[in-house]
Amino acid sequence: MHELEVLIEAQYPLIYLVSFEEERAEEILASVAQKSNRRLFIWTITHGIVEYGKPRTLTQHNTVSPQAAIEWAVRQKDSAILIFKDLHAFIENPEVTRWLRDAVAGFKALQKTLVLLSPVQTIPVELEKDVVVVEYPLPNMQQIDEVLDVHLKKNGRGRRLTTENREKLLKAALGLTRDEADKVYRKAEVMSGQLTEGEVDIVLSEKKQIIRRNGILEYLEVEDTLDSVGGLEELKRWLTQRADAFTERARQYGLPQPKGMLILGVPGCGKSLIAKTTARLWGLPLLRLDIGRVYDGSMVGRSEANLRNALRVAESVSPAVLFIDEVDKAFAGAGGSADSDGGTSSRIFGSFLTWMQEKASPVFVIATANGIDRLPSEFLRKGRFDEIFFVDLPNYEERKEIFRIHLAKRRKDIARFDMDQFISTCDGFSGAEIEQGIVAAMYEAFAQGREFNQLDILAALKSTQPLSRTHHEQVNSLREWARQRARPAASSVAEYQRMEF
Repeated sequence: MHELEVLIEAQYPLIYLVSFEEERAEEILASVAQKSNRRLFIWTITHGIVEYGKPRTLTQHNTVSPQAAIEWAVRQKDSAILIFKDLHAFIENPEVTRWLRDAVAGFKALQKTLVLLSPVQTIPVELEKDVVVVEYPLPNMQQIDEVLDVHLKKNGRGRRLTTENREKLLKAALGLTRDEADKVYRKAEVMSGQLTEGEVDIVLSEKKQIIRRNGILEYLEVEDTLDSVGGLEELKRWLTQRADAFTERARQYGLPQPKGMLILGVPGCGKSLIAKTTARLWGLPLLRLDIGRVYDGSMVGRSEANLRNALRVAESVSPAVLFIDEVDKAFAGAGGSADSDGGTSSRIFGSFLTWMQEKASPVFVIATANGIDRLPSEFLRKGRFDEIFFVDLPNYEERKEIFRIHLAKRRKDIARFDMDQFISTCDGFSGAEIEQGIVAAMYEAFAQGREFNQLDILAALKSTQPLSRTHHEQVNSLREWARQRARPAASSVAEYQRMEF
């Protein structure tokens, strides 16, 4: 890791290395120590200070306590790199903090560096000006390929995998540590006796565990495909064009990685369903970011830390789709001059925008919104998303397709229904309202102990007041805004620009 090597060669006295991968970090630091002709020592609360590569029986006596270990490090005369593992549990002890400051002062102009290696970043205020934080990256594609290669050679299966299938197995493991990748490849071999494209789902299961442990992100299982979405042909075509956008073939072609899209539209018209089925179409994990959970936490600054942690996890399991539902409610008021929460909302919103602008990882953001009144203008500016789509109420043909989809989900003999009669009855209905009409008809017939029929559905539809009528002004206002600023999700622009109710 070049940055770590540069910091050590530049005689930075205190480095905080954030990583779960102790073994990989030790290997890198051992390599740096060898190049710079330094000794390498490792401290743990269980063994005290031990020289790297030497038996634990040669531990430095009386160095189990952090204070004694740091004192020993200060008095050590030789050029050295000293790794302290999991010191975060003790670092806020005033005595430990003072010894670390003494170490920083004593190491100046000396070939001695103290590296705090921990998966948890905890830095007392007293050390903020003395420490430099380095986040040790997870293994890249090449490093994961080395792990996979060991398994394939061991079983003599390497030649059977095509380049494309090998890439799928590698990308499925991206975001895992080297040890996690090794374990999940072994798990796939035990479960199926092989490592092929068919074992990608087994490898992805390890990522689900990472998401579940995070608590703020939710890993969504998606069964529906784009065929479950009625209409929206232009949006479907756009998504299908980008189905291979995260492959190596796309990079070699010179294509940039897609950043994301905002789906704006009338409630109940399939925005969330499109977001979910996109992940299925692209073969990527789908993560939902719950902004409400981000705000949980009683400590000052904890909300911002929650967001950073969630985004870091999303990047670690990328390529992935990050889904934010009803983003207009999630970030409502964030652009105001004075937040009732002391500015937390504005800081979180600003952090999220900065991440969207600067992220280099293949995380495709899909945000949905039912309105634009409460969305800050910064969120809507060109370049923030690849595209802003507007999903309007379904037209005649789209309503027909929606009826066919929902009836076919529930019954095989849908030829007995007169679709045209349904469609003329539900002008102005959203897809969700159509589905609920069918469900209401089924409940009515079920309560009477019979099969539901044409008249049941018609009666349910006629008793429904759609949102387009109860909130006529809001729907028309949204359409007017979208007409000049968003791309229609329907296949026909002329249909998108049809007369208002």
